[in-house]
Amino acid sequence: MRDRVMLAYAVGMFVLGGAFYALPSAHVVIWSLIGFGAAAAILFGVWRNRPRRRAPWLWLALALTTFCAGDFAYEMLVRYGGQQNPFPSISDFLYLITFVFLGIGVFGLTRSGSGGQNRSAALDAMIVTVAIGLLGWLYLIGPRLTAPDLTTLQRFISIGYPLGDLVLLLVGVRLVTAIRPNPSSVLLLVGLGGTLTADVLYGLAQLKGDWATGGPVDIGWIVFYACWGAAALHPSMVQLTEPRAVRPRQMGVRRQLWLSLLVLIPLVLLLVETITGQSSEYDVVIVVFLGATFVLALVRLFGVINSYRRNTLRGRGIREAGSALLSATSTAEVESALRLAAAQLLAPGTPHRVHVVMNDGSAPDLFARQPADGARLAYTRTLPPDVAAALGDFEITLICPMGLPERFSGEPTIGVLLVAADEMALGQIQISMELVAAQAALAMERILLGAEVARRTSEEYFRTLVQNTTDVILILEPDGDHIRYASPSARTVFGTDLAGVRLSERLAVPEADLARMLAQCGGDVPADWTVRRPDGIEVQVEASCRDLRTDPTVGGLVLTMRDVTDQRRLQAELTFLAFHDALTGLANRVLFNDRIRAAVAAAQDTDDIVGVLFLDLDDFKIVNDTFGHEYGDRLLLEVSRRLTMTLRPQDTAARIGGDEFAALIGDAPSVEAIDQIAERIIEALAEPFTIDERVVSGRASIGVATSADNPDGQDLLRQADLALYVAKNAGKGQWRRYDPSLHTAMVRRLELRAALDEAVAAGALTLEYQPIVDLRSGLTAGFEALVRWEHPERGRLLPDNFIEVAEESGLIVPMGTWVLRQALAEAAAWQRATRDAPYVSINVSVHQFRSPGFVAGVRRAVADAGVPPDRLLLEITESLLLRDDDQIWDDLVELRRAGIRVAIDDFGTGYSSLSYLRHVPLDALKIDRLFTSTIASSGQQAVLVDGIIRLAQTLGLQVIAEGIERPSERDMLARFGCRYGQGFLFSPPLSAEQALEWLTATPATVLSGR
Repeated sequence: MRDRVMLAYAVGMFVLGGAFYALPSAHVVIWSLIGFGAAAAILFGVWRNRPRRRAPWLWLALALTTFCAGDFAYEMLVRYGGQQNPFPSISDFLYLITFVFLGIGVFGLTRSGSGGQNRSAALDAMIVTVAIGLLGWLYLIGPRLTAPDLTTLQRFISIGYPLGDLVLLLVGVRLVTAIRPNPSSVLLLVGLGGTLTADVLYGLAQLKGDWATGGPVDIGWIVFYACWGAAALHPSMVQLTEPRAVRPRQMGVRRQLWLSLLVLIPLVLLLVETITGQSSEYDVVIVVFLGATFVLALVRLFGVINSYRRNTLRGRGIREAGSALLSATSTAEVESALRLAAAQLLAPGTPHRVHVVMNDGSAPDLFARQPADGARLAYTRTLPPDVAAALGDFEITLICPMGLPERFSGEPTIGVLLVAADEMALGQIQISMELVAAQAALAMERILLGAEVARRTSEEYFRTLVQNTTDVILILEPDGDHIRYASPSARTVFGTDLAGVRLSERLAVPEADLARMLAQCGGDVPADWTVRRPDGIEVQVEASCRDLRTDPTVGGLVLTMRDVTDQRRLQAELTFLAFHDALTGLANRVLFNDRIRAAVAAAQDTDDIVGVLFLDLDDFKIVNDTFGHEYGDRLLLEVSRRLTMTLRPQDTAARIGGDEFAALIGDAPSVEAIDQIAERIIEALAEPFTIDERVVSGRASIGVATSADNPDGQDLLRQADLALYVAKNAGKGQWRRYDPSLHTAMVRRLELRAALDEAVAAGALTLEYQPIVDLRSGLTAGFEALVRWEHPERGRLLPDNFIEVAEESGLIVPMGTWVLRQALAEAAAWQRATRDAPYVSINVSVHQFRSPGFVAGVRRAVADAGVPPDRLLLEITESLLLRDDDQIWDDLVELRRAGIRVAIDDFGTGYSSLSYLRHVPLDALKIDRLFTSTIASSGQQAVLVDGIIRLAQTLGLQVIAEGIERPSERDMLARFGCRYGQGFLFSPPLSAEQALEWLTATPATVLSGR
């Protein structure tokens, strides 16, 4: 189809050319058909061939249109305007502007495909143009300027034509130097030659004044029209604007001579004038052209210098890339070095992407055609999709093959280096990137050869491993029994040589069983076998089998064995430890729960009863604290032995943790039988243990739960634990059976604990303050801070209802911290409100006192509140002092050294040891209301209270009596010498606001109890 269009166009132009000379009367029509037909051919060629850049061709079509329009206007003026050789006219303007359009179009063609490369060729073309332009000026332009019969406008228009021809000459030279020859470029050059020749002849004819249409000069323009239209129709026109790797052409000797001669033309002319002694009127023009030639030569020289500098920088970048490639040990490192090279060769900040594709079959289209002379430019969109995605949105990609023409083996092209960037930038680095790609090919070849050497070395390595590995490798004959090969380590496992013997004999199994065993170990999970050595020792092995009977290199079954005797023994020990207590060897909680579930499931098919006994040693903590943990462990071991001996053989004994044990009675005929077992255990453990000649108690409390109350057996252990709680409260050495009501009580206790947790976090607790009064003066000496809880359901709760829960859950610590800081804040308010501010007394639990950082927290709270330290009294219980703990004593000393006072609360209700009163650093003691409430009615109690007060005074301790409710009690205590008291006789606990009001009360009001 394309050939027919070209042929039709050529025939049409030939016919129109002949008709132009054969039919002079139809010159206007025929010439218009030739000119506008050529312009239409360019437009049709652009539409059909779709070049990358359409603008240059559209400029050329516009040039043909204006040129043809000029001819049409000239003919109209001659034929219908009555003008003979009209000059100047509108046609001259159209002719001259044609040169501008031609220059723009041709320069656009030469620039589009070459990316602006080889600027030296453009400079060379300009030097040629200037030299020829000088000759044109002397022999064409100069005479026109001096012609006496021409007007100024005619002279300038006459100058325009030679200048336009110079432009045509320049673009022609540019076409020759910048574009690789192809049919379209050759047609463009022929067309340029035709119009250039016709223009020169036209100019000469105009000088003589004998120009006429229809002469031989018109042939040049017909050739111009025809060739340029054909150039656009030919498919090769697409190549003129396609991206292409343009290589700088070497300047040969002939080209250098021609350029030198052209540069010397102005000098030669001046020299001739000097020798002949003739002065020309164009000396100034010659000097100007000489200066222009000199400037172009300088620019050309500077270009060479800049090119050398750029080549030097690129050479350094290539050397650095070569160093990086030389040290590369993997494909990733090679690609990293190539990225570094591209970044160094490109101008700083130039966006680009670098990608390497290996010739491994993943992208065969990239290797289908590779130019013999190196790199090529391609559209990124034409590359394989995954490659194009890696190169981003760049239009053009430079493809540099990484090839070794004399590669020892494999394809010569190892891979390709792809660099995507701006077309101009790619044109500047193409030669450098070809060199880098060649170095990358050498690096890749070195890496591949190194990998091959490593692979072959690895084969030797694995052969050595097989000969020296501790694993046993056997190759069995296809029958699956006879041993063809055994690795040297087989003798260590089997105790004898195996070559040529039957495997079933060494495993002591029948052949049928061996076939089944081989099938079982052929999966992904190895099988465990037992090997019997000739010396009778059994070895546990882990065996795996691979069927390679169809593999020509093996032709048998490959059996791999590993001695796992020690490993299996260790696994058995670890399994035992996972389900048994490490100290006693009894079942642990996990195994015990499994036994409970199994026993309950078995009992559902019978009428038997399942019972769970939960044991807790009563005095174990005392033994541990007194004799140490090692002695305590020995007691636990003895208890476990006695417990096991007391139970039946089918029962299960377990250690749950610490000093807690459990027993499972699996098939009891009745609940009473389980109760009897519990009683026997109580009696057995009640007998003291003798360890290291010391007699210690191993007495225990037991909680019992049975499946009679819980048929499905769930929560038996938890129910037994609840029953144990009841047994503990009943006294030591007791047992109790679970009652459903226990669950309700425990649930209420847990609910109370959860609600208390929320109350502490939300700040729902409040403080009340009960005055501590001087019994002689009636003045308020202090206040005892008492915590209260407004429960959302149970109302106002006193400490007796929730302190124990707080102790168990650990909430006592944050609660105590809040009480301390809140009470000190109120004490600070009292200090601001009165001159002699009372102190505040705060109860401290054992758990709170023993918490880490307690003393530091108290001192920090006192400092933050701004209260004098002696305005704080901490009340501790006697139980805190029972244990001989140096840390507690040191903390008490530190508190008193800081000025904080300490008192014993509820004195007389605990151990009431006189020794700690004498040694412990204290400031006061508080007599419990148990004593003060009966002193008025019991003489013996009065004498006891009097003795306590005297003892305290002897030790230098202040005495505070609690629970004073009647005036007689107040009077007797004052007579005994008790200084301070508190109770409902003086005031109930007050809110913070009421406490401030209380401080304004008169002593008389206090003493009267109102």
